[in-house]
Amino acid sequence: MIRSTWDEWFIEEVENAVIGGLSIWYLGATGFIIRTATTTMYIDPYFGIGEHRSDAVRICPIPMDPSDATLCDAILITHEHVDHMHPPSYIPLGESLDATIHAPETCFINPDYDGPLRIPPPQRSTVKPGDTFEVGDLTMYVFAANDTDAVEPVSFVIEHASGTFYHGGDTKYTDQFIAIGERFDITLAAFAFGTVGPFTPPDEVRVKPTRWYMDGNEMIKAAVALGVERLVPTHYNLWKGFETDPKVLHDHAVSFRYPNVIEMVRVGDRLDIKQPGIVPPEWAE
Repeated sequence: MIRSTWDEWFIEEVENAVIGGLSIWYLGATGFIIRTATTTMYIDPYFGIGEHRSDAVRICPIPMDPSDATLCDAILITHEHVDHMHPPSYIPLGESLDATIHAPETCFINPDYDGPLRIPPPQRSTVKPGDTFEVGDLTMYVFAANDTDAVEPVSFVIEHASGTFYHGGDTKYTDQFIAIGERFDITLAAFAFGTVGPFTPPDEVRVKPTRWYMDGNEMIKAAVALGVERLVPTHYNLWKGFETDPKVLHDHAVSFRYPNVIEMVRVGDRLDIKQPGIVPPEWAE
């Protein structure tokens, strides 16, 4: 059962917002809502509290209950880990709003979740690197991701007339970013930013210091390879014991041409692809 920290005000703000191009709202972890004037799409929605592990404790707000959503055309999933492929988070979107889930095959046949997926086959769309598909006025390009902890992770380039968004999931650096940067004019890129924290590997009883996601050096190197104008660090404030401060990226980034802007998003923040900076909620204007 999902319990929203913010009741319904956030999802009402998202769904009632005036959209002039491509807008994204940060949900926590690597989750986003993407909206245009005609299309609404979720990426890696995770509204759980870490109940899948005794050493996973969510420390950021749960901004919404997915059963309160009334707009969702599709859901993109980057890999099978439960904080990305979380049935309680996407089932209300799929069942009530008939949204199609686009995810790697492992997400459907061997997800990191013990309960039912409850999404009928017609709403399951298997994606793999090299695929291209459209949802409304958005075009998605699927690429492999460098996440050795996942079975077949992917990343997405999401193209719109107003700009292009790259979502890396939990990827670490890969030279593939150079080719992606040469092919696309990436306006905004989201990467998981992490640190070393205490983790108990499966089938083991001892805690091991473990590094998750990209560190600062990798992240700036990835931004340079992509040639991305705006960089969005994610995932750094989800788990107790793995949190870190993305402001350290600023000093490193000034030595390079890219990124030009580092967007320090918190849960609930909105970004517009057309211009840098957090867009204040309409009720705050």
